[in-house]
Amino acid sequence: MSLAQLHYTSASAASADDDGGGSGAHFTAVSAGLPTQVLAEAEQLLRYEPPADAPHRPTPDQLRSLPEAFSFSALPDGGHLLSRAVAFAGRGTLGFHAHAVHLTAGTRLPGDALPITAWRSPSWASTPPDGGTPDRISTLPASAAFGPEALNDFAVSRSPWLAAVFADLRRVCEDPSAGRLVLVERHSADVARWIALASAVLPPDDAHRLTFTTYTRRPAHSPHQVVGVLPQDAPQDAPQDGGSGAQALRVRDCAGARPGEPVDDAWAETCARIWRNRSPELFRAAAELPGGPFVAGPLAVTALCAGVPLGAAERAAAAEWAAERPYALDEERTHRLTDALTDPDIDRTPRELAAVARLLMALDGRAPASVTGSLGALLVTEAVYGGDVSVAPPGRSVFAGPDGERVAAALVEAVGDDLRAELATGGPVAPDAVPGQGVGRAVQLLRIARLLDVDCAELLPAVVGRMARSLLDEGAADCGAVLLDLLDEQFDVRTSLLGELDRIAPQDPSATERLLTEVALPFTGTQALPHLRMCAAAPDARASGGDDRVKVLNTVLRAGGMSPFTEPLVLRTAVGLVWGDGAPTSGEARLLLGGSTSDAHRTAGTWSVLVAAALGAPADDPEAPELAHDLLRGFPQEIDARARGALLLLEFARDVRSGAAEPGWAERARKLCAGAEPVEPGVREQAFGALAGRLLAPDRPEAELYAFVHSDDPDLLAAYGRAARQDAVLTRLRSDPAYVADCFTVWSSHPHAGHAWSETRAALLEEVLRPVVRGLSAGEVTAVEEAAERAGSSRTAEAFRTWNRPGGLRRRIGNRLAARVRRS
Repeated sequence: MSLAQLHYTSASAASADDDGGGSGAHFTAVSAGLPTQVLAEAEQLLRYEPPADAPHRPTPDQLRSLPEAFSFSALPDGGHLLSRAVAFAGRGTLGFHAHAVHLTAGTRLPGDALPITAWRSPSWASTPPDGGTPDRISTLPASAAFGPEALNDFAVSRSPWLAAVFADLRRVCEDPSAGRLVLVERHSADVARWIALASAVLPPDDAHRLTFTTYTRRPAHSPHQVVGVLPQDAPQDAPQDGGSGAQALRVRDCAGARPGEPVDDAWAETCARIWRNRSPELFRAAAELPGGPFVAGPLAVTALCAGVPLGAAERAAAAEWAAERPYALDEERTHRLTDALTDPDIDRTPRELAAVARLLMALDGRAPASVTGSLGALLVTEAVYGGDVSVAPPGRSVFAGPDGERVAAALVEAVGDDLRAELATGGPVAPDAVPGQGVGRAVQLLRIARLLDVDCAELLPAVVGRMARSLLDEGAADCGAVLLDLLDEQFDVRTSLLGELDRIAPQDPSATERLLTEVALPFTGTQALPHLRMCAAAPDARASGGDDRVKVLNTVLRAGGMSPFTEPLVLRTAVGLVWGDGAPTSGEARLLLGGSTSDAHRTAGTWSVLVAAALGAPADDPEAPELAHDLLRGFPQEIDARARGALLLLEFARDVRSGAAEPGWAERARKLCAGAEPVEPGVREQAFGALAGRLLAPDRPEAELYAFVHSDDPDLLAAYGRAARQDAVLTRLRSDPAYVADCFTVWSSHPHAGHAWSETRAALLEEVLRPVVRGLSAGEVTAVEEAAERAGSSRTAEAFRTWNRPGGLRRRIGNRLAARVRRS
């Protein structure tokens, strides 16, 4: 078949300021039958602009050094234009000639040749044909410019850029909106070599569709996917890291400094390593393996089997691909792949180890033990020394048969001592080992020990002790699933660990409850495990018990299946689950104390919670003094001196209110308070308030009142002042004239008892009593005067009348008021 051709030439008499693409350029020869629309499109694609520094009258050597614009362009009708444009020396100036072949939609070059193979083909013409008729050509035979060694040499010389360029090519092919790739090279021939490298690595369809030009002065206006430019024409405002800039260009400056950024693309990195290894034939071999376009797996497997060293990401891709297709490789290539993956001199990532584990699972039972055993040995060794707790040990079946048993025996010899040493101490022993990671590490090592039949029975108590403590301190985190697998596999570990968790649960029941919400530990067997059962039942008990926390506690206790009388520690667990770090109210504490003996609370250590309930009660809590009385009787040896003093203050308040207190109230209160410092505010207010309230009663012992007033204790007197302002006192003052007279008598007496009492009584007269008296009727005031005279004398009644007169008169007789009251 004959290829349709176009020859497009600049005017030979173009002026010096013409850019070579002026109106003088025209078609000098065109094959018959080419549509006019194709010619119009071709005219825009075939123009050539020489470099800015090109001479007007170049010498032959200078002319040969000018860049060639070798392009493969897509046309709107689905066809393509393969062209070559070169400069030539016209008459008095520099011109150009473009020679192109047209490929209709759906057609390719003869022999299914890739477009880049036509670079510098001898069939290209550099001048217009004689007579205006194109010479007939049926093929574009390749030149020797792209021989295997030449491309290999070029690939090695561009090693730093290979992976980045291939990653950009992948994006360009997969997503047309990803932008164009601009390759900056000093010679257009090097851009053509890049296209040749790309055509070898791309899937065949993408390689045939890839549009490119090896040279242009204006990359932002080029319609091609890959655009070659000289350094002086490189875009300056486009990103150099493969990102897309305002002009949607991806610039790779292969003529500048070496790139330093890593390439996160396993396919591109594998392609680069194959080229660096001078093994392009592996691309054809990999194409025979199953997998979609741009899949790294087939390439990586092929490269590893051929001995090409790859990075961790590429090895992981190979293992993942082989795990998905365990029958895709024959036995020989499976052995080669396994040998490459188990190379002892490489560092591995968690992803690679996970991929190896998947491959081992896929090959287990299908591949010989020499394959599965080596993969299993790798995982075991990495688990013991690598410190990655996500590496799960393989199944025992991978070491089946004589070959597998030999591998397992060698493993025991290599890692057994270090394995036992780390289980014994909880820390790494081998010089190259890394510290373990809590529960996950213990689970990992215990499973490996069982896999290799390493005897660790005597180490189990210490191991499960550390595991239990870590579970409560740190939670299960990401190791919940593997922990359950371990408990399902190893009954002795399950029994020991659950027993240890139950033993220490009373120390931190809230943490135990959190653990059980994370991991459904299997404690439904014959073990009693009362504390674990209580912790598991706590959420539902709280939900059903509502605000009745004592009811919640009893529900939790029943879930444990053991009575506090036979196992007092369940009381500590239950209290911790219900109240946590807080304390019950004094009423709840009395119910707790009444529901169990003091001996049970003493053994469980919950007596301190009851003490905290009493000491933390508010000042108006009537249950606190009663609770204090019970605690002093129930725990005489356990309560320390300070707490005892505070409880005695509460008990003192109880006795004062009940009338059982011994004489000397004020002094007793002060001594108890001094021995209980620092006294809780509620306790102080409870005791002082009870004393003040009793002294405000009409039937108070006068001797106690006298001692109280003359104590001149600011705290005691302040409590008296607060008590006198309470609603109960104010209500009685408004309704009982005798009580008004009594309070007036007390608050007007003892003027020299001390500064604190003087301030207190003056404030009570003005701020409490006077507003009450002003609200009384005339008859009620008279009744007060009569009561004052009955209780004291006529002088007391006169003093009240004088005190109750208007303010001006009060000021004149104020100095005599206290003397009259005192004489009365």
